[in-house]
Amino acid sequence: MRMLKFLLQKELKQIFRDPGIIRVLFIMPMVQLLILPLAADYEIKNINLGVVDQDHTEYSRILTNKIIASGYFKLKDYSPTFNQGLKAIELDKTDLILEIPPHFERDLVKDNQATLFVAVNAINGVKAGLGGAYVQQIIQGYNQDVRMQWIQAPRYNPQPTIDVTYSDWYNPHMNYRVFMVPGILVMLVTMIGSSFAANNIVREKEMGTIEQINVSPIKKYQFILGKLIPFWMLALSVLTIGLIIARVVYGIVPLGSYFTIYIFASIYLLAVLGLGLLLSTYAQTQQQSMLVSFFVTMIFNLLSGLYTPIESMPAWAQWVTKFNPVSYFIEVMRMVMLKGSGLMDIRFHIVAILGFALFFNGWAVLNYRKRTG
Repeated sequence: MRMLKFLLQKELKQIFRDPGIIRVLFIMPMVQLLILPLAADYEIKNINLGVVDQDHTEYSRILTNKIIASGYFKLKDYSPTFNQGLKAIELDKTDLILEIPPHFERDLVKDNQATLFVAVNAINGVKAGLGGAYVQQIIQGYNQDVRMQWIQAPRYNPQPTIDVTYSDWYNPHMNYRVFMVPGILVMLVTMIGSSFAANNIVREKEMGTIEQINVSPIKKYQFILGKLIPFWMLALSVLTIGLIIARVVYGIVPLGSYFTIYIFASIYLLAVLGLGLLLSTYAQTQQQSMLVSFFVTMIFNLLSGLYTPIESMPAWAQWVTKFNPVSYFIEVMRMVMLKGSGLMDIRFHIVAILGFALFFNGWAVLNYRKRTG
């Protein structure tokens, strides 16, 4: 323990002597946490709409106004023909074209049916999919309004009807910041832990002090712990500041216990830092370790379920997420903060992360012994 104490003092002094590390550790994640949740929003608005109205009737005007009044669309083009409207899409002036054919009102009144055509610019797949869905939903609502105006309901309706009411649990107002902030905080803690740990042993190699450490009476596991514990403490500090920002700036108060978050975060950081140290034992330069760490954490973040639900991924990707520690922490953060889950509810996640921690740190110790012993 005495040897480990000296190692920790040496590492902490080395960290705090470099003001650049402190800025990257604390200031940069906080700025990102203040900016990213404001931009990461699944709800798309201000979709540029082009209308080709070949009917020019009251019904076509009501439909157009209903779409614009929804708040999701901005009318950017009003063309007499579809070819002219398509040029607006080619010039990136509009994202979507609604073509109302001739005799739209007449067909709707006379034949009880009419056809509309929607053309979507699918270069941005997310915007195209949501924009088309929004238009379809608005048209269905408009269709229902028209039917209700025409149908004179009898005093007794012989047809059974089903009324559906629903509620959104755990996030009743569908606030995307409440959904995204916990995940973004996990992503930032992961990037800090893995990148700095990945540079740790490599820095000793470049400074030429690794040889002195190798000939000193320091055991291998003491050396790894001396490299791991300081950044473990700093990462928990970053998590604390992030939780404070989530509460003060975004008003996000966990329904569960902070104790549960810190217990899981402590184990999770052992796994992430162990991965960084493992990469550091293989790398020869800090540039090499940073690139490899960025590559690994990028894959972990993209397959974590933060931006895309895991259930919607291909089967092979869902299997990959089972070996992704980031996905477990994001799920736990959302469970504790939004649902109020406790330690018993996340026991399987804890066991999985413990397995990752033992695997990565054990591999790092064995690999360091093999390459430097």
